[in-house]
Amino acid sequence: MQNLYLKSLLFLILGSIILTSKAQPSHSQIVILDSALVKLHEKSMFNGVVLIAQDGKTLYKKALGIANIQTQEALSVQSSFNLASISKQFVAMMTMILQEQGKLQYDDKVQKFLPSFPYKHISIRQLLTHTSGLPEYFDLAIRYNNTLDTLNNEKMLQLFSHLKPKLNFESGSKWEYCNTGYIILALIIEKTSGMKIEDFFKKHITQPLSLTNTYVYYLNMQSPLSVNIQRVYGFERKNGKNYLNDLIRLDGVIGDGNIYSSAEDLLKWEQALYTTKLVSAKTLKEAFSPVKLNNGKTYNYGFGWFIEKNGNILNHTGSWVGFLNSIERNLEKKTTVIILTNSSNASVRNIVKDILEGKSAKIASTQLIKNVQLIDGTGTPARKEDIRLKDDKIWEIGNLEAFSNETITDGQGLVLSPGFIDSHSHHFGGLNKVPEAIPAVSQGITTIVIGQDGGSYPMDTLKNFFKKHPVAINVASYTGHSTLRTEVMGTKSLYRTAKAAEVDKMKVLLQNELKKGSLGLATGLEYESAFFSNRDEILQLTDIVAQNGGRYMSHVRSEDINLDEAIDEIIEIGRSSKIPVQISHIKIAKKDQWGKSPQLLAKLQKARAEGINITADCYPYDFWNSTLRVLFPNRDYNNAASAEFAVNQLFDPEKSVLVRFAPNKTYAGKTISEIAKERNEKPSQTLMDLIAIAADFEEKNPDFDEGIEAIMGKSMDENDVAKFLVWPHTNICSDGSSSGHPRGHGTFTKILGRYVREQKLMPLETAIYKMTGLSAENLGINNRGIIANGNYADLVLFNPDTVIDNANIQNGKALSTGIEKVWVNGELVFQSQKSTGKYSGVLIKKQ
Repeated sequence: MQNLYLKSLLFLILGSIILTSKAQPSHSQIVILDSALVKLHEKSMFNGVVLIAQDGKTLYKKALGIANIQTQEALSVQSSFNLASISKQFVAMMTMILQEQGKLQYDDKVQKFLPSFPYKHISIRQLLTHTSGLPEYFDLAIRYNNTLDTLNNEKMLQLFSHLKPKLNFESGSKWEYCNTGYIILALIIEKTSGMKIEDFFKKHITQPLSLTNTYVYYLNMQSPLSVNIQRVYGFERKNGKNYLNDLIRLDGVIGDGNIYSSAEDLLKWEQALYTTKLVSAKTLKEAFSPVKLNNGKTYNYGFGWFIEKNGNILNHTGSWVGFLNSIERNLEKKTTVIILTNSSNASVRNIVKDILEGKSAKIASTQLIKNVQLIDGTGTPARKEDIRLKDDKIWEIGNLEAFSNETITDGQGLVLSPGFIDSHSHHFGGLNKVPEAIPAVSQGITTIVIGQDGGSYPMDTLKNFFKKHPVAINVASYTGHSTLRTEVMGTKSLYRTAKAAEVDKMKVLLQNELKKGSLGLATGLEYESAFFSNRDEILQLTDIVAQNGGRYMSHVRSEDINLDEAIDEIIEIGRSSKIPVQISHIKIAKKDQWGKSPQLLAKLQKARAEGINITADCYPYDFWNSTLRVLFPNRDYNNAASAEFAVNQLFDPEKSVLVRFAPNKTYAGKTISEIAKERNEKPSQTLMDLIAIAADFEEKNPDFDEGIEAIMGKSMDENDVAKFLVWPHTNICSDGSSSGHPRGHGTFTKILGRYVREQKLMPLETAIYKMTGLSAENLGINNRGIIANGNYADLVLFNPDTVIDNANIQNGKALSTGIEKVWVNGELVFQSQKSTGKYSGVLIKKQ
């Protein structure tokens, strides 16, 4: 289906890289160009012909590759390529010839010649200049015609006559490229001349100019010209093999394409436009003049030619099936550049342009990873494949042969998977000092997603960070709800419901962040900065998210005493806002609710059955890392009964370690029970005292920004964790940072080593899917998470027999083992347990 839009879209994309010659090419430029074309061909990035001339004299011509993948016939400068949209300049010339013969006028209405044409105000001039407003014919043909029906010009006219589709705009009011108009022109040429277009073309253009390799050819063509015709066939390289990419069922038409010519003939044609061999100078001048619109403004397109540099540059591209061509005339320098390709690859255009402009040409670099067990991130079984990268993306997958001088990595039979995507990460805080991102990449993470729990950086801040601080890992971000509240309400006013005007201001801020690439809204509703918000506030904000195609992720309002209500809240947000919603680090933290994970998952599954896209992420640990204050769900930090409840139901003081405590650093690394013993008091009293001491420290040290206190709290059941991990809609996250909880260094390798290899909780392919493809899907990240052609080359090579986490509570920074190599955007950033010094990470934005 994509090919069907190349005629109208690729000319715009590729037209921006047409050569603009500044001077006659020097000998050294020609030598460089020749070398570049050979290198491109050796890398299977160029199959075609390049011809450069000045004053009609050929300065350089080169043909590389094959004309037909079935016969392996070699290309030559005489080979006839499908010109695709370059054909339009020939159709325009035939119209000009008929105008000079007095058989038509440019401002004649189309209905004068084709009575069944359903638009009475469209003129021939508007067809020539793409100002008719006609919709593209192939959209209609694909929708209404049978797949076995080859379209031709008459059928196309009948389609328009029958359907009478609405014009895209008032004829003459604007410019919009349109292939349909040139097929209508072909019908007018035949009607007014009384000849088949191929015969008129031969009589009035190819014979007068002695174009021996130029002709009309289309499917089902009933003409002696089509017998034993020698033409170039389009093809496409896919995964190391060539496949036909040639004429399709729409190619029974003629006018917008399907004129064939060679590079040498095109030079003859181009040179004839300096003469009056075909039409008068006056006619040519009009053809090369910008079209005037109804409002008096002009657009730089004439009759089949784009017009640039005040009329000194005339050019056009032609893109259809495997053919990607261009022709440019520099009237001031009298230079001609012709590029004809048939391999569905337009790399040569930039190369030719840059070299002839005196710039250094960048030929895409490739590298080959061979001898691996590929687990592609879709959940399908591992398979033996080779992978070829081109610059920062995956190019080919299959049984591949190395190119000359190509970098090759021998995978030694290990597993190659997509880079792991950490959907809930706090690693960003360490990137400023350690751009190598070792805590993450050492466990195979290539993308971290930040902004969770309600705190985020503005997208502009992240953009500027990447400009100034190259890092080895990709970063994507949600917009934090608490960050919005703080900016609008102020730090000291967070402990209340927001006013209507404040919510409106938050909505404006959120809208701006979403437009700048934020993935969506993330809340930390259990934390004080957001706990006092009501559901309406969240729903108003998620309406903005929905309007901008974003998503919602939440550390839900309670993971213990009010868990049921918190789950109901996020389900309602998904139902009301109709956006994907995700539960951050799903868990059951209240002891007497342990074992109820099946019931919770059943509720989520029921919501999904209702059409609510609710998902979750989860880390493989039964202890969390947060502030002591979350152990008081009612925010009554000096309530002895609540403290006793926390000790008995919400965490195990004998297994919960104080990670950080700024007021008394000797407490760090000790359990709450150990500290209580030191203080000669009950753990519940110690819990209240630690919170009070930390609050007093914060009040006296308002500029302290390193985190005052944190605890690793043991409060989950291992069986619940396992059930959450295997739910089909749960992806893996770490919720980790560069210090503290061992999850920051070992989450993903723990899954692979302990849950997959040792416990066999899930197949390896399923685990990889939950770390890659499913993560990307749940986050709305495109072109990552799956090893597929065209996706970004974030890759991990690991040994499934040895991969394991080594970080624990006693040594939270111990690196994992078994991760052999990590690529981020095609660059090797980690191998042999250390950084390579490459910083290829990028800021990922919502598409």
